[in-house]
Amino acid sequence: MDAFYASVELLRYPQLKGLPVVIGGGRRKVDEAIRDLPEGATLADIPVGAFPLLKDYAGRGVITTATYPARQFGVGSAMGLMKAAKLCPQAIILPVDFDEYRRFSRRFKGVITEIAPVMEDRGVDEVYIDFTDVPGGQREGGRVLARLIQKSILEATGLTCSIGIAPNKLLAKMASEFDKPNGISVVFEGDLQSRIWPLACRKVNGIGPKADEKLQRHEIRTIGELAARDREWLVANFGRATGAWMHEVAWGRDNRPVVTESEPVSMSRETTFDRDLQAVRDRAELGAIFTHLCEKVAEDLQRKGYVGKTIGIKLRYDDFKIATRDQTIDHFTADAKAIRQIAGRCLKRVPLERPLRLLGVRVGALAKVGDAATVADQPKASSRRRTPDDAGSVARTASLF
Repeated sequence: MDAFYASVELLRYPQLKGLPVVIGGGRRKVDEAIRDLPEGATLADIPVGAFPLLKDYAGRGVITTATYPARQFGVGSAMGLMKAAKLCPQAIILPVDFDEYRRFSRRFKGVITEIAPVMEDRGVDEVYIDFTDVPGGQREGGRVLARLIQKSILEATGLTCSIGIAPNKLLAKMASEFDKPNGISVVFEGDLQSRIWPLACRKVNGIGPKADEKLQRHEIRTIGELAARDREWLVANFGRATGAWMHEVAWGRDNRPVVTESEPVSMSRETTFDRDLQAVRDRAELGAIFTHLCEKVAEDLQRKGYVGKTIGIKLRYDDFKIATRDQTIDHFTADAKAIRQIAGRCLKRVPLERPLRLLGVRVGALAKVGDAATVADQPKASSRRRTPDDAGSVARTASLF
């Protein structure tokens, strides 16, 4: 999907089309203020001048995405909002609304599976499609099918997407970036040297900053230069698995199938605060955030039909150190109150003296609702009386936040 989060926001605020807009951080007071509309007015009626500007942002949030006019200033995903403000101070800033993005994500994926059922979900805004057996799918090298998918998604959601067509997932991923936004790019096996080899190694999904830095130290900057190195040399310098993989991808080889179903290992929700919060001073605020995260994880589990047995928390302190704790219970659950209670116990096992930057809640050891294991593991009624220690545990958990 093209600038997915930003595009969803522009559906709500069409008056911002063509303007530099960044999406990042949580909802602020100014965001709530502009939504205080007179009776009969809509979000589209908010004057452009009422929206907050990036130059006025104060905090340490990061950009989730940006519109294409904003990207022309060098602004991009994962960049700090304060840094982005120096590059494009006139940009309008909107808060992240993941619930809305997930709603649109389900809609566009539903459109795709009606046309091409063999679809692999790769996150909120990206999928792989195997259209080998789609009737008429091979016409014009797949362009006819791609145009149909684009048209159907646009009609159903008002959003555009860019599609890469290739013999495998590796090349299709690269091709999808060639002609954004709303583009269609076809890469055949014979196009490897002319279209793939000139690209920077970082364009390969899986070669990160550290690997790229090491490659550049060996004067390997493009995929073609990577392909020119012997497999044995790559194995000797990057390890058996990574070196062999680099050799394969440099030559455009990828045998991974499109996987239509994969079981999630866990589900989690987390949030980074606009300012450091302290367990004592900001207990009420932290408590509300903590409860909200537990409720959202529970909603995710219930919506997708899962339950879990391992519940955990994640904290990031002001010095960027991370602490995690989890606890496995004797039955499966997707209940928000139960998740909140167990996650609260996990909080008791971490130091809370330092200010916090981030708080997260996770549920793992998942199983599908109705599986034999989940039925057998349902909590049994118990006549055991709660001991004084149990009562103290519940009280202390509640007092954390």
